[in-house]
Amino acid sequence: MVEKILIGKVTHYYPKIGVAVVELQETLKKGDKIEIEGKTTKLIQTVTSMQLNHVNIDVAERGQSIGLKVEYRVREGDKIYKIIE
Repeated sequence: MVEKILIGKVTHYYPKIGVAVVELQETLKKGDKIEIEGKTTKLIQTVTSMQLNHVNIDVAERGQSIGLKVEYRVREGDKIYKIIE
């Protein structure tokens, strides 16, 4: 059974570099499978790159605002879920 846990939301998107600024409500790790969902967004991907204050990190904690590399365009307000299989 697949479970989805709400872990944060997109607060900004940089289209030229394909990076979303994400405000986290839960911990996120490199290698986690996530789903980004919104009115016109539906994206499932594995976390490959995250940054905090322009420094690469492997783990992001609750309450942090991070840069997350995304495969496709996302929009402000899109919700981010961690997929647990």
